[in-house]
Amino acid sequence: MGAAIGLRTDFDGAALRRLARKTTIANQSRRLLALAEIYDGGSRSDSARIGGVGLQIVRDWVMRFNARGPDGLIDGKAPGKRPKLNDAQRQALVAIVESGPIPAIHGVVRWRLIDLAQWLYAEFKVSLDETTVGRELKKLGYVKLTARPRHHAQDTEALEAFKKGALQPNWKKFAHASRTALR
Repeated sequence: MGAAIGLRTDFDGAALRRLARKTTIANQSRRLLALAEIYDGGSRSDSARIGGVGLQIVRDWVMRFNARGPDGLIDGKAPGKRPKLNDAQRQALVAIVESGPIPAIHGVVRWRLIDLAQWLYAEFKVSLDETTVGRELKKLGYVKLTARPRHHAQDTEALEAFKKGALQPNWKKFAHASRTALR
C-alpha cells in the first residue's frame, strides 16, 4: 500500500477551521473541516467519516487542495457540450443572414430557421435543430422580427380618420378647480 499524499505546509488545522466558519458554501466548509482533521493528526478514515465520503474522495480533495488551496474545494461548473458551430461557421451564418436569401438560388424570399438549418447542413455538413439555430442567432445579437398581420380588405383611409378622431381628448380643463378635487 502506498504512502498518503501530504498536505500543504502553508496551512494548519486551525486555519482551515477558521476558513470553514467564514465560507458560505456548505460543501467547501465540509471539505475544509475534513482536511483540518488530517492536519490535527487524525487518520484519513476519520477525515472520510467527518466528510461523509470514502477514502478516494478524501484523496481527491487533498490533491485539489494542494494544487489550488481552499478555492480548489469549491464545486466547479461543468464545461458542458462543445458547440457544433465554430467561429468561421458563425461568421458565415451572419453573412448569409445579413445578405438575405436570393430567391432564384435559395428558393425562399425570407429566411426561416429551418431554411438556415438546411443551409448550414448543405454548406458545412453540420446538423442543427431549428431551436439551436435560433439560439445561435440570439447569441449573435439577432432577434426574430415578424410583420404585423393586416387584413386584406382593410381600409387605410378609414383607419387614419379613426386615429385622428379617437386620439383627441374629449375633456376640458377647468379654469378654477375646486380645492377638494386637488387634495
